[in-house]
Amino acid sequence: MARRRRNKSPIRLLVGAIALFEASGFALIACQSQPINQEALILAAAMPALCWVSTLFFPRFFPVDRLLLALTNFLCGVGILILYSMLPDRGMRQAQFYALGLLVMMVCILLVRWIRSWHALCWLMIPAGIGLLLAPVLFGSWLNGAKNWVAVPWIGSFQPSEAVKLMLLVVLAHFLSARRTLGRMLPALLFVAGCLGMLLLQRDLGTALMYYLTALAMYFVSTSNLPLTMLGLGAGAGAAYGGYQLFGHVRVRVAMWRNPWSDAFDKGFQIIQALMAIGSGGLFGLGLGLGQPRVIPAYYTDFVFAVICEQFGIIFGLCIVLVYIALMVRGFSVALRARQSFYALLAFGCTVMLGTQTFVIVAGVIKMIPLTGITMPFISYGGTSLLSCMGLMGLLQGVSSRVKEDTEQDVAMAQATEEAL
Repeated sequence: MARRRRNKSPIRLLVGAIALFEASGFALIACQSQPINQEALILAAAMPALCWVSTLFFPRFFPVDRLLLALTNFLCGVGILILYSMLPDRGMRQAQFYALGLLVMMVCILLVRWIRSWHALCWLMIPAGIGLLLAPVLFGSWLNGAKNWVAVPWIGSFQPSEAVKLMLLVVLAHFLSARRTLGRMLPALLFVAGCLGMLLLQRDLGTALMYYLTALAMYFVSTSNLPLTMLGLGAGAGAAYGGYQLFGHVRVRVAMWRNPWSDAFDKGFQIIQALMAIGSGGLFGLGLGLGQPRVIPAYYTDFVFAVICEQFGIIFGLCIVLVYIALMVRGFSVALRARQSFYALLAFGCTVMLGTQTFVIVAGVIKMIPLTGITMPFISYGGTSLLSCMGLMGLLQGVSSRVKEDTEQDVAMAQATEEAL
């Protein structure tokens, strides 16, 4: 019992630090306005409470990974804090989606724990996923060179590709974990091809890249077929070149990546202002709510990482990247400890998708690669994005829960064997 308490204490300290960070941040925002912002004070109490309850009390119902929960709550808290300091209405709305996202995560955990056979459900996911991705092509409107949003009366706009990525992970994990013949894997490969085709029609190349790299990584881990995997990478590079030739907005983004100063007041304005914001923040930042984040056109979505570096500093920005790396390391650990190939592939796919999405957006903001229009997981504004990321974490937590149960059963059987002997 004493050993278990010692193992839990670091998590409690981490959760306490996260709760203190969130409470002090929202309290500071509340005191910056006259009269005192009552809404910010409510968030100063509600956000730490949600973090504390979800991390320390929620796992009592079934075994999950507390560290994954704590790190996820921290990233969500940073996103809501940054958004509320700039746009209170959007920050409050993001907080509401965060609370809903915890429920989505719980549902995904329960699905992974309860469902024993995914075969029939995967066959339903394939047409449902294609139908969801087809909706923006038929009913969406163009925005920033892409057509990936759908407006629903009384609900608002949402991005179907965020929901479909969860279906993609489950379908790939199911069909790739079966007997690894072409016939068994063909439904999953056709589903991936159909999703990529719909995304190309939407011109949502950033999401297409995320889908493709995740599917290719899961295929390689499942089959260990290096020649076909390299062929897939070559085909992806060829498709990227084809997209560069076909789509004008892709050529513009590549040109601005190479030299944004060639059109500093129009096409290159965003990336220049983002780099200037990161530089002006220095190592320790200008302070919460300070700086000029609104100069960046997409400061609360694509370029939120630049705002974080401006207000909290480059060191804090690096810490955020380290948190994502810690999530990936933990996710890969869950995948390695899973006994059944379906759960191993599902955990691996969730981790790769999270890592790919994080790398693509962060590397684009700091001008390492051409910028693509995807969100920063858990932090960028967007209800659909936040809910899908929480669902992704729920799938990963569900696998972790099953791994822990298997481990506990092994320990119990070993103890029973020792007592019998």
